[in-house]
Amino acid sequence: MSTPAQPQPTVYLGGRFIPASEAHLSVYDFGIVLGATVTDLLRTFRHKVFRLEDHLRRFYDSCKYARMLPPLSAQETAEITTEIVLRNSGLLPPAADLAIVYFITPGENTAYAGSAAAGQATEPTFCIHSFPLPFRLFCRFFIDGLHLVTPSTRHVSPQCVDPKIKHRSRLHWWLAEQEAHLVDSSAMPLLLDLDGNLTETSGSNLLLVKNGTVLSPTPRNILLGISRKVVWELCVKLGIPFVERDLQVHDALTADEAFVTTTPYCMAPVTRFNGVAIGDGRAGGPVFERILAAWSAEVGVDIRAQVLHGTRKEQATG
Repeated sequence: MSTPAQPQPTVYLGGRFIPASEAHLSVYDFGIVLGATVTDLLRTFRHKVFRLEDHLRRFYDSCKYARMLPPLSAQETAEITTEIVLRNSGLLPPAADLAIVYFITPGENTAYAGSAAAGQATEPTFCIHSFPLPFRLFCRFFIDGLHLVTPSTRHVSPQCVDPKIKHRSRLHWWLAEQEAHLVDSSAMPLLLDLDGNLTETSGSNLLLVKNGTVLSPTPRNILLGISRKVVWELCVKLGIPFVERDLQVHDALTADEAFVTTTPYCMAPVTRFNGVAIGDGRAGGPVFERILAAWSAEVGVDIRAQVLHGTRKEQATG
């Protein structure tokens, strides 16, 4: 007797909703041939999309910069996002949440494909998919904190590719990660720019705390993270000064606190920088805790508890 097929997540690709097992890209796609891919990543809280309008605006701005025209309007993309969440969150336990991914490429390289239409424009490849947030990967961030390492690989200069575009041409991040892991297998690379200023990690913004003020690298050299924006807004509400300026390794090593902001786990403390303890070396200083508590209150979810509790759930069922 055959086993009934398990329900599959739904993916939007090629203008239709399909099961995840049927979602494939051509080997001739420009996203593979050139790494020409614009992307964005959202998440849900209690199965509701967080900051959808902010993510849509950044994604469509990135597309415009990259000269990739989405086949859907922002409103249509929002509607499909809601439908993907509705379908796929039903496959999750109540306490779990989703990450939602947008990506677009220029389509197929017709010259590589040997098409008679070689050299002509093709329809872009546009996909929306999701996956359960893997809380087990984030657990140690809240318990031990992050160790950031500055490798020799430098951040791509804004004169080459503006970092305000969110894209997947990321070989330099792969190289940086391999180098950082030579120092510490669990370290996360934090790249410097060509002038030695702090920038960001491959998936998060860095913020420092000094004398009660939150310090951020200037927007010139970083992605304008949605989570970073949330922290800035919360700082305004909490009366915490938020300052953007050039920051160097010295600023990180002498900071009272440091933390990163990112969509999947919102924010996490940094306890070491190039092997040196930040502040007292504990995972989460007073400013970090105030902001995290305010964020949790805003979304109605204890963010740290969700990660730690979700990790135990994943281990129990894994």
